[in-house]
Amino acid sequence: MYHYTIVQWLFLFYFYCFFGWCFESAYVSIKSRKLTNRGFMRGPFLPLYGSGAIMMLVVSMPFQDNIFLVYVAGCIGATVLEYVTGVTMEALFKVRYWDYSQNKFNFQGHICLGTSLAWGGLTILMTEGIHVPVEALMLSIPGQILTAVTVVLTAYNIADFAISFKTAIDLRDLLDKMEHTKEELLRIQKRLDVIIAVTGESIGNYRDAFGDNVEGVITGIEEKLEGIKEAARTKPSEYLESVKEELLELKTRFAVNLELRKYFAGLKDFFQRDMIRSNPGMTSRRYKESLEELKEKFSRKRGKDKRE
Repeated sequence: MYHYTIVQWLFLFYFYCFFGWCFESAYVSIKSRKLTNRGFMRGPFLPLYGSGAIMMLVVSMPFQDNIFLVYVAGCIGATVLEYVTGVTMEALFKVRYWDYSQNKFNFQGHICLGTSLAWGGLTILMTEGIHVPVEALMLSIPGQILTAVTVVLTAYNIADFAISFKTAIDLRDLLDKMEHTKEELLRIQKRLDVIIAVTGESIGNYRDAFGDNVEGVITGIEEKLEGIKEAARTKPSEYLESVKEELLELKTRFAVNLELRKYFAGLKDFFQRDMIRSNPGMTSRRYKESLEELKEKFSRKRGKDKRE
């Protein structure tokens, strides 16, 4: 049984947060062949790993004499923690920071069988191997020093988490604004379709379908506005005259929303850029296209900056 004080539990939490950051960042950096600071927070700490390690120690305590039950407890405990964390983060931020949707036997993309089984093996490795020298290291540190270090780490991580939480909320709001501009562009397109349908097919040779993606919608609106303009010049009609003011309003709304979307996609905030860079695999069901647009433009910008 582990008989630790609150300070010792906190120290272990921060230690494994740091250990997890080292492991995750090294793995992703080697895989992507570039240095990557992984994680939700800006500093070298991954709370999910710290929480997972503490959970493994706690759930395994009643079964320390039975390695099979330690394995089962680790599988269940870590899976529940991963699922609850994933669901909570997506509910708050509308973004997934990991996604198992492409893995076999996954549940809602938050957990999958392969990872759950691996958690059990990691729990055995944790309790029988990794934690033994870590515990010895912690117990060798004088109590006053351990307390001071833990207090400093607590203050630092609270500040870091507050900044990271605000950044994630701001990124969610940015994606929401980008989605709002897309919806506004779709409304403009539908109104132009009505004007064209009432006017007749003599408007011009525009394509009827551009898809629901933003680039297609923008292209469609530009072509339809140009077609209506050309029709008003070559074949004036009473109907076009009657909607002249509305067309001017639609054109203005189109220009405003186009500029807004370009501004939002520019990703001016450093912390938001850093969060996207640190989590290249993040996905969003609600803001899928907007998030992919941000990631693509940020990737192009980084490539351009490196070339320059």
